[in-house]
Amino acid sequence: MIRPWPTAILGPRPELADVPRLAGRLLSVAVAAARGHDAPVQRALAIHLGPEAARWPVVTASWPAFDQVNVQVALDTWLGDPGVRHELLGLTGVRHGHLDLADLTADDLPRSPAGVPGTGSVTTVARPAGPGGTTRACVTCGLYLVEQGGQRSAVLLRGPAGDDPRQTVSLQVTAADQAAAGEILDHIRALATTHNVYRGQVISFGADISGPAAGVLEFLDRPQLGRATVILPPDVLDGIERQVLGIARHSGRLSASGQHLRRGVLLHGPPGTGKTHTVRYLIGQLPHVTAIVIPGAALRFIGEACAIARTLQPSVVVVEDVELAAESRGPHAPLPPPLVRLLTEMEGVGDDADVTFLLTTDRADLLEEALAARPGLIDHAARLPLPDAAARRRLLRLYQGSLRISRPSAGAVVARTDGVNASFIRELLRRAAVYAADGRGTRAAALSEVNALAPATANGSGLLQATGPARDPHNGAVQVPANGSSPAEVNEAAPVEVNEAAPVEVSEAAPAGVNGAARAEVNGSAPASGITAANGAAPGQAVPLRVSARHLNLALDELLDSRHDLTRVLLGSRPMRGADAIIRPVLPRLRPTR
Repeated sequence: MIRPWPTAILGPRPELADVPRLAGRLLSVAVAAARGHDAPVQRALAIHLGPEAARWPVVTASWPAFDQVNVQVALDTWLGDPGVRHELLGLTGVRHGHLDLADLTADDLPRSPAGVPGTGSVTTVARPAGPGGTTRACVTCGLYLVEQGGQRSAVLLRGPAGDDPRQTVSLQVTAADQAAAGEILDHIRALATTHNVYRGQVISFGADISGPAAGVLEFLDRPQLGRATVILPPDVLDGIERQVLGIARHSGRLSASGQHLRRGVLLHGPPGTGKTHTVRYLIGQLPHVTAIVIPGAALRFIGEACAIARTLQPSVVVVEDVELAAESRGPHAPLPPPLVRLLTEMEGVGDDADVTFLLTTDRADLLEEALAARPGLIDHAARLPLPDAAARRRLLRLYQGSLRISRPSAGAVVARTDGVNASFIRELLRRAAVYAADGRGTRAAALSEVNALAPATANGSGLLQATGPARDPHNGAVQVPANGSSPAEVNEAAPVEVNEAAPVEVSEAAPAGVNGAARAEVNGSAPASGITAANGAAPGQAVPLRVSARHLNLALDELLDSRHDLTRVLLGSRPMRGADAIIRPVLPRLRPTR
């Protein structure tokens, strides 16, 4: 007996024509189950956020590549609060592809398997987070499932895995309503500013401006230079300090009095006169101020530097060799784009911003017209002159380190080096120290040839005379009192002596890069076993060197020889146009002393 079909329970009786439709439904269920198994990210989001997440809003924000570490610090700080619980999922299969949080929460999954990310280990990259090699692990692509106060949200973080400054750091946040998602994003942005790792540090855009690390910020040690190491005329240094340090010291009272805080200082003058050294000194005198250093060839990052300066006030923006932005410009040509952008960014900072712009240049004439067309950007221009006699004496005292130099020899060096810069004097002392270490200056033949040459020098004075204190008949060195030594000085004192135990060092190098001045050490040990050094020290024993007039003669003859014109150019002692001309023609027929 055929029983009737239970229509009330199972619905209409199926017919043969319904088979294809039923098969299609069965296939859809199977595909959905398979995709759910192959889409763990979507499944995790559905479990965490619920079925309504597909209709939740998504808000987005982005930061420059160098802010990746600050975004990570902000996220870690927020998620570390006691009332916040979270789970981090590492995402795979999206290294270079597009990924949107709205796609991950959608009801319909991508048809292509390549568009479905998977889960895996959390990939991180170490980013600089402080001086001394301090780094922080930053997530390159991760999904945070967050619960706070009973409300659930999801945060998708994507950052550059390499050092390409063109990439950005992006955050996408989804929550039950627009206000909640926006509040989370605003909180993260505020934390990124509050806990910014660059605040109060000295940072610089990558030195290799054409390499893969171009635009990546690096941390520099803050210079610690005493005022005595800045060899400038007192009125010049006083004016620079008043404009930079004085305004920083009284910024609160000046602001309350309605005075603008933004200032621009231009340091110009011949090469090697101490522009970068002065900048390093100023940065060292501002221990809690953020300093951003940009080489002239990296001016394309001036916008990023000014953005950092505005965010992390009080701050200093240092632009070195700014003439590089204008050197290709003719007398009536339009301003080059890098220089235009620099001036525009300086204007955009705003008068009330506590930001100092320090610009250095060897060619102020290339910038004068452009700066005059934008009045008020540069409040103080200081020309750093070549060292006069008093300054050269101070430079000798600064660079001699532990070298022993007699007073007559030092005075003759000062008289003979008119028109040279600090780098020249520093190299002169090192070469004389090398001659002293080799014992070359004690040879009778060399002394005879030195006195026989007696040519005219750059300022018309004769050769240094080997006069001064008594000398050892065996090695020609200045005899040192038996009661010890006193600090090295080039002044009214008799023989200049130093601490016997100190290492031989020409310290506090003349302006090197802002990232630090190198120290040139001179080893006083004998060059080979069995050979006695010029100081009479045993081989291998590092002792302070005694530099005589003959050693200084040899070094000066070598540096003033016309065959060493390029050496002087590289030291910065070269003819210049305009008011910055620095050295007369050198001796064309001078032969080096053997």
